[in-house]
Amino acid sequence: MTDTPDQELDDKAAEEAEMHALLTNLKEEHRRVDIEIKALEETGVVDVLKVRRLKKIKLSMKDQIVFLENQLTPDIIA
Repeated sequence: MTDTPDQELDDKAAEEAEMHALLTNLKEEHRRVDIEIKALEETGVVDVLKVRRLKKIKLSMKDQIVFLENQLTPDIIA
């Protein structure tokens, strides 16, 4: 069974909407982790391992954000 062109467009739109939602959630979580890192550093009592772990998580999220943004942004050949 093959999809009709309209159904393919609907599927693509649904997939894109899902990617936008994931991107929004990742950006919010990225900001939350950044705020947590800054709060830990400002308290003066720094758990170095926790900060390092949070920074790795933040970097991983940033990589995912860039990947999703690249998927959602069409390539423009100049």
